[in-house]
Amino acid sequence: MDADFLRQIEGYSLTTAEILYRMPDHPLFLQLYLWQDYDQAPYFPVLRRFLEFWERSLDGRLHAVRIASSRLVGPCEVRLAREIGRLH
Repeated sequence: MDADFLRQIEGYSLTTAEILYRMPDHPLFLQLYLWQDYDQAPYFPVLRRFLEFWERSLDGRLHAVRIASSRLVGPCEVRLAREIGRLH
């Protein structure tokens, strides 16, 4: 089994974050960084850890973060059939 597929079954979905940050040498200019990983909506713990790392370790101050998330495969989409009907 693919590890990404298993994560989707566990409730993770592909998440994209558009991160605007100020350039360290020129704080009036904004730079765009795109981040993408599997994460759990609505709390996004993986993205939060990444943003905490950013604020702790990188020089560019965060300006804004936009998040887009889509559920690819969820537990509610996998069901067992209880009845089989026939149509003539």
